[in-house]
Amino acid sequence: MANTSTRTLRLLSLLQTHRYWQGGELAERLGVSVRTLRRDIERLRELGYPVQAQRGVDGGYQLAAGAALPPLVIDDEEAVALAVGLQTAVQGAVEGIAESSVRVLAKVVQVMPTRLRHRVEALRTMTVPAGWDGQAATSVDPDVLTTVALACRDHERLRFTYTPADGRRTDRHVEPHRLVRLGRRWYLVAYDLTRHDWRNFRVDRLVEPEGTGSRFRPRALPAADAAEFVRAAMDNLPRPYRVEALVEAPAVTVRRRVGHWCTVEEVDAGRCRIRMVTHSLHWPAMALGMAGVEFRVLAPPELRDELREWAARFHRA
Repeated sequence: MANTSTRTLRLLSLLQTHRYWQGGELAERLGVSVRTLRRDIERLRELGYPVQAQRGVDGGYQLAAGAALPPLVIDDEEAVALAVGLQTAVQGAVEGIAESSVRVLAKVVQVMPTRLRHRVEALRTMTVPAGWDGQAATSVDPDVLTTVALACRDHERLRFTYTPADGRRTDRHVEPHRLVRLGRRWYLVAYDLTRHDWRNFRVDRLVEPEGTGSRFRPRALPAADAAEFVRAAMDNLPRPYRVEALVEAPAVTVRRRVGHWCTVEEVDAGRCRIRMVTHSLHWPAMALGMAGVEFRVLAPPELRDELREWAARFHRA
């Protein structure tokens, strides 16, 4: 059963069709008991949504005809979380729900207060997805994320403190271009006014961003788009393993199953080649296993040893 907030949003989405829902049918659609449904209806009423109820054997619920829906009652952080979650679904992170996520995102943004709608729209339009490469999840402050997104949208220069991997804190003054969501991390692509060059910054390492009020004319990015710029920077980082394997399945099949993890190249109608650059052999081992077909490791030799160790461990289990 979904959590209360998610279920309430789903209930509101169903009621917004303005059709009459029998209580049992509505409860079944939500995967809850009739008693839980009644509590959820009361919660909507407390939030100001005019839900009409009819008692009896055929009792049910309907949103009052012609009623003006009140603003969605969520705070800033919840609005950002909602936008990020729905946008992730829209971009295909979960198979089969992209179309419904588009509809929900449109409905939610429509009923948001103007102030929140502007923040969410900025985050949505200023973010470029770039796929997933198996990086660990990182925590990003929603206020930082939306401040950066608004600066990107408004072409406003930013100042912030940044701590790179070497731990040396520096103050940065930049012209923000786009946010890029690469796997489970967020990056800001920006022109660094101190170093006079383009840079990408991990948003979780960025502290106290503040708009300066100074507008700028956008510069030409030295890449096809922001996602390509970040990927190129990632490829130039020192990583010990360049993985290559021949997979006995059509490219379209493998790409659908593990395409977020690696690059898939067609060899012929029944085979493909996958490539991955990584700092850990755990991710390619997992990706090859999830492909669910026969394969042969071409490089590196260390991956063969890793797979033998996994196989022995699974056999003992």
